[in-house]
Amino acid sequence: MRRTNQTIIGFVSAALDAVLTFLAYSLAVKLRFSVFGGVVSVAMDSLRAQATVWGYAVVLVLVYSACHLYQPFRMARLGRDVGMVLLVNTLGALALMALLFTFRLIDISRWTIVIFWGVSTLLVTLKMALVEQLRKAMRRQERFLRHVIVVGNGKSAKEYIEETRRRPELGIKVEGYVSAMAKDGLGENLGSYEQIGEILEKGNYDELVVALEPHEISFMPLILKAAEKEGTRVEMIPMYNEYYPTHPTIESVGNTKLVDLRATPLDNIALASVKRAADVLGSAVLLVVLSPLMIAIAIGVKLSGPGPVLFKQERIGKNKKPFVMLKFRSMRTDIDHNGWTTDQDSRKTRFGSFIRKFSLDELPQLFNVFIGQMSLVGPRPELPVYVARFKEEVPLYLVRQQVRPGMTGWAQVNGLRGDTSIEDRVDYDIWYIQNWSLGLDLRILLKTAFGGMKNSEKLV
Repeated sequence: MRRTNQTIIGFVSAALDAVLTFLAYSLAVKLRFSVFGGVVSVAMDSLRAQATVWGYAVVLVLVYSACHLYQPFRMARLGRDVGMVLLVNTLGALALMALLFTFRLIDISRWTIVIFWGVSTLLVTLKMALVEQLRKAMRRQERFLRHVIVVGNGKSAKEYIEETRRRPELGIKVEGYVSAMAKDGLGENLGSYEQIGEILEKGNYDELVVALEPHEISFMPLILKAAEKEGTRVEMIPMYNEYYPTHPTIESVGNTKLVDLRATPLDNIALASVKRAADVLGSAVLLVVLSPLMIAIAIGVKLSGPGPVLFKQERIGKNKKPFVMLKFRSMRTDIDHNGWTTDQDSRKTRFGSFIRKFSLDELPQLFNVFIGQMSLVGPRPELPVYVARFKEEVPLYLVRQQVRPGMTGWAQVNGLRGDTSIEDRVDYDIWYIQNWSLGLDLRILLKTAFGGMKNSEKLV
């Protein structure tokens, strides 16, 4: 019954998305002609147009469903879902535009489709945010919960149980655990592994979470057989859980399963292409919009003292390949520029100190982004000497080099920039790489634009 309720909620959410998408078309038509003028053609309000838009809305919702946006008992983050909606809507709008103009189904202006894309994306994401808040509120009131039994009492089982207690918004209620012996702090012990069949038969549980220790693997056939008999879903916490990535890739060689421990979302060619397209488009727009500011900064740098406007420095990029990173020069030219800067660094010019304070010296890196050496968002690139040093001292340091370095990043918007812990930065960078989504990139860019540009460096 609980799963049925969750499925019904998924159907209602999907139907609402279809309705909002259709309403977005009507709003787009009105906005297009009220803002830009002109007369709405009869064809745009015809039954044929409405049927086409309804068909598009249904296809869009089916793609959302294929992306698991309506899956029962979901635990995906809102940022990931927003990124997926943005991606699907963008591809859908391009496909719709191509379809309409190839087959002349309806005479719709390109501006109307662009506005339709924006309004539909906004309405669906606002609905998702509202539903997410309602879901969290209901889960805190212990409604629409996923009722779970944990199988095991080791480290992984304990960590899972403690996390569900800390985060009630996940909607997971651990009803108890099954193990060879009872342990304090894990809740109610429901019995031993041999009793798992009786426990499932008597209770109404949604799922088993198997967290066996290596020496208990012999109980796995018994547990799976009992779960299959009662139709109970099974999830497994892998042994050696601490070594697994967030999104592992599993391949098969015959009956042998191979887990890629360094798989990332950006290994997917489609997702990597979307990120690259966003970088090209974003950097091109920013270069045009910010060109007056960049010219003013260039003049300020030139007047601040002798030397070139741009400072060029070799950094290490994706796949450990070196590239020349661009910055506005913020230091004197008669001293060594290697090494991290400090608050009262004597190498900085007065104007250089100002542009560094607000990260304006980083703007020329938009050229690095446009030509593919960097990304708008990613781990910050380091000097070759530091890469050689840190790869020996910091575990997993070179995992950062699996993606393009960024102008800003998850570590930077969380306060880790300049002379801060390299270990902490690496932890944040690896989390970003393993959990990448278009929504996460957008979140980081917004945090950078609204408060992340100003750093803690003191003006000289």
